[in-house]
Amino acid sequence: MAHYSKLDKIVIDAPSETHDDELAFWQSAVGKEFQNFEKYPEYHGVRVHGLGVLVQRLGEGPAKVHLDFHTDDLEAEVTRLEKLGATRVQNVGDHWWVMRDPAGLLFCVIVEQPGRLDDSNATRWE
Repeated sequence: MAHYSKLDKIVIDAPSETHDDELAFWQSAVGKEFQNFEKYPEYHGVRVHGLGVLVQRLGEGPAKVHLDFHTDDLEAEVTRLEKLGATRVQNVGDHWWVMRDPAGLLFCVIVEQPGRLDDSNATRWE
């Protein structure tokens, strides 16, 4: 089934004990103040040249970086990526999948609001 997807965000996952230092570093490195999201207080983010950069406060686990893809058809995009060698790791409700690439790196596939992806801002997959 035809659908759209795009690389939307780089997410810096920071343990609680280093979160504030990570946030300060990345704000300075990017040259922009990151906004906190009221609905999701563990995230601070900004758009830089159309790409989102987030610093996420982790409850536990090591510091790491992962990518977020957005799509208008979650199952079609996850299936497309599986055919390329990715594997499903965890389903998070009906709106996103944590996946693993062939090298073992985690990334997320998140459903986008209807109508927000089109030929002007995403890739159309047949």
